[in-house]
Amino acid sequence: MTRGNQRELARAKNMKKNPDKGKKADDGLSAAARKQRDAQIMQEKQKKAAEKKDDPK
Repeated sequence: MTRGNQRELARAKNMKKNPDKGKKADDGLSAAARKQRDAQIMQEKQKKAAEKKDDPK
């Protein structure tokens, strides 16, 4: 397994080039709060899509 070191070096080099990539955004919400927020966003999107579909132009 001589390539293990190469792989780690390549990962480190790539993280230096793109420091923001690979990090998960931490919004400070609990899982339940995040789920509720996402559900509300999806309901708004569905409502907007339904209105667009019902509004003939």
